[in-house]
Amino acid sequence: MTVSAIGLGAMPLSTKEPRPSDDDAVGVVHAALDAGVTLIDTADAYSRDEAEFGHNESLVAAALRSYGGDPSSVLVATKGGHTRRGTDWELNGSPAHLRRACEASLRRLGVDAIGLYQFHRPDPATPWEDSMGALRQLADAGLVRMVGISNADVAQIDAARAIVGEALVSVQNQFSPGWRSSADELAHCAAHGLAFLPWSPFGGVGAAGSLDSTAPAFAEVAEELGVSVYRVALAWHLAQADTVVPIPGASRAASITDSAAAADLELSPEQLARLNA
Repeated sequence: MTVSAIGLGAMPLSTKEPRPSDDDAVGVVHAALDAGVTLIDTADAYSRDEAEFGHNESLVAAALRSYGGDPSSVLVATKGGHTRRGTDWELNGSPAHLRRACEASLRRLGVDAIGLYQFHRPDPATPWEDSMGALRQLADAGLVRMVGISNADVAQIDAARAIVGEALVSVQNQFSPGWRSSADELAHCAAHGLAFLPWSPFGGVGAAGSLDSTAPAFAEVAEELGVSVYRVALAWHLAQADTVVPIPGASRAASITDSAAAADLELSPEQLARLNA
């Protein structure tokens, strides 16, 4: 399946404080679609707390239903494996939980099959092979069309490839100008034709606002090109490999519109060398 070069990370629409109103949040999704974004990343655990578990999935589904254009080409990627206890984040990678979580996500998204279902994070209490076997069963049952994993190392990627087979299409790890520890996983995905979806491509909610100062080389290139430092950061991500699809979070329509424009920004070899240093 072909998707846009830049996706939308919908998490801030449910977890950022102060949180956007429902109307403003839907407007962000619509702005992304208007800008040509066709990949939206969500998760069942994206909510303020346990009481509103599934908030982000329901929000994304409502935004797609109310969109005036045709959202049929949009790939909604959701995740299961994180749970919430109050406001705390916990893990459950057991096959029984993943089946229940998938079925609940299907209901919230209002679909017969989830386009891309991702295992949110390894659960130390559950063998990785058991969680991967559960994902394979979901794909074999037709409940999910494609499978992804998140926060995985190279060995876990290879184990997932062996168990899930061709249904495995993506890996979602943290990667940004200031967080490059997943470079090996990115290269491994490129070598094996797996999409690599960098989460927090600007360094996370707490760091994104200071990207100009924490990544001065990116700020310099942004000034040279007359664009935002965020657009440069995403163009740098795209230059890492053909299989990279960044999913920047956004809580304002203007932010995702600017991010989507990174797909058309070309960096020179000299600029890339500075950014890769």
